[in-house]
Amino acid sequence: MINRTLIRLKIVQLVYAFYQNDGKTVETAEKELLFSLSKAYDLYNMLLLLMVTVTRYARKQVEEKEKLNQAAHIDESVSHRFVDNRFAVQLEDNLQLRQYVQNQKRTWDGEIVYIKSLYEKIVSSDIYNEYMKKEGETTYAEDRELWRSLYKNVIMKDDSLDEVIEDQSLYWNDDREIVDTFILKTIKRFNEENGKDQELMPEYKDEEDRAFAVRLFHRTLANDEYYRGLIIQSIRNWEFDRLAYMDICIMQTAIAEMLSFAEIPVSVTINEYVEIAKWYSTPKSAGYVNGIIDAVARRLKSELKLMKQTNNNNN
Repeated sequence: MINRTLIRLKIVQLVYAFYQNDGKTVETAEKELLFSLSKAYDLYNMLLLLMVTVTRYARKQVEEKEKLNQAAHIDESVSHRFVDNRFAVQLEDNLQLRQYVQNQKRTWDGEIVYIKSLYEKIVSSDIYNEYMKKEGETTYAEDRELWRSLYKNVIMKDDSLDEVIEDQSLYWNDDREIVDTFILKTIKRFNEENGKDQELMPEYKDEEDRAFAVRLFHRTLANDEYYRGLIIQSIRNWEFDRLAYMDICIMQTAIAEMLSFAEIPVSVTINEYVEIAKWYSTPKSAGYVNGIIDAVARRLKSELKLMKQTNNNNN
């Protein structure tokens, strides 16, 4: 689940933090990097568990409604369609998610006010009401699509969720935008035939990505003077001291990647770090970052210091 886009983002953040804390060692910063990445995987599991928790809350509402009807001798059936949604039930039974809860002791039990609020938003949505009005029994594909649509159009757009997860971990707000995309991919990958054994996304796609994170982080810090010298040589009509410090960290990391990973095309590296500049720096940063990194790349190529393969499939 932790992809290279998230790794790059975390490294830029930790490089920036490293220079703001003079007493921090590289070894300590590396541990913080890996811990920060593991917290993103925690968020992935917790957002999956959020759908399960809403379903359980809804189940209690149905049970209470049935008890009230019975006590009042009201002969009115209460729909179980939402709480019996086959995708939600399969997710609730998922062995990997259950193992995560058992190991990490994390739940949404302390956020009942938020769960109630989210459930009410779901129930009031057109997506929910159209699903509940469908004629006949719904298919597994329709059940799964309900939750994909609810997640994309209700949960992802729920600003109050940001406040809730920020209270649980300071790392999570920065991760949510990327992690949300993996939740949607996970929902889409679910297959009814896999039952409780349906595989969730692994923390890392492979060991190579974890090694990429550690190597890029070390190279960025170990050669910082050289990389900053390249930036200074490539600045036109501007002064190094006037650059936003976050921009310097972004460009420094980008240059480290260009010089350390021959299999990654320059265009991929530039695009990735320009996007980071759009997210985390000043409004004009993307343009400066793009122009300066491109100038550095051209200089390195002319000096035969940048040798790149033309194809790559691991970015």
